[in-house]
Amino acid sequence: MDTNILKNFVEIAREGSMTAAAAKLHISQPTLSVQTKGLEREFGKKLFQKQGRNIILTEEGFLLRKRAEDILAMVDKTYSEFQEMNVLNGGDVRIGCAESHLIGHLANCIGALRQRYPLLHYHITSGGSELVMERLDHGLLDFAIIAEPPNLSRYNYIELPGRDIWGLVMPKSHPLAAREAICFEDLLGYELIVSEQSFKADFPRWCGDRIDKLNFTGFTNLFYNGTVFARRGLGLLLTFEHLVENSDDLCFRPLTPVLENKMYVIWKKYQLFTPIAEVLIQALQRYTAARQSVV
Repeated sequence: MDTNILKNFVEIAREGSMTAAAAKLHISQPTLSVQTKGLEREFGKKLFQKQGRNIILTEEGFLLRKRAEDILAMVDKTYSEFQEMNVLNGGDVRIGCAESHLIGHLANCIGALRQRYPLLHYHITSGGSELVMERLDHGLLDFAIIAEPPNLSRYNYIELPGRDIWGLVMPKSHPLAAREAICFEDLLGYELIVSEQSFKADFPRWCGDRIDKLNFTGFTNLFYNGTVFARRGLGLLLTFEHLVENSDDLCFRPLTPVLENKMYVIWKKYQLFTPIAEVLIQALQRYTAARQSVV
């Protein structure tokens, strides 16, 4: 499959117009039409359909767009890796990160390394552990930082120093803001916002089967988006401590009993790193070992 044709297909999908995509790509519209029809013949499916003066993706077209974007990202990453094999002053590192204040350890390492490798560039993908592990497994990331114990049959790992404490984020005017800590019974009757991953993996550890009594009405994989909804009174946000700071209108109260998570840097077993990614992993290993020895 010609990656240039896939690139053109993605551009048509983004523009919603064969004419606009042709102008942006500096390719004739008939050429794009022929390429699109060729893809439809190859897959045996209709990829676009008319909607007024524009075109939109069919269900099959949406699937191909997602796969095409992954393929193109992998191609770009592969070219980058080969170009960087002999580059010792920098390169690109692609990292997937769950949200946590412990990401500060990664920032410390990158900050120190950029003194020696000024051309080090980092690309951060933020999301839940499931999302970043999927991208890691597809080869789109060099490594990931997740908030759950890794599968040791698939990944090597580094345990970051520290821990994340769960709690409730709410407006300072909320009645529960007067509590020093939030217990299970305090949450009954309130609309709650949490990540789907934590709903499945973390809160059953905290309240067991009683989780069915809680009213989860919103799910988000990014903390900031959750705070926007909490500010609008659409629910109380369950998240990690330290993710809301210097806020005039929101406050954090820890859960009791304590619910906590460790953070892990993971990468695929037998993974071949570029020189700069290898340098960063080694720096993280030295950094965590030094921090643990101090503790």
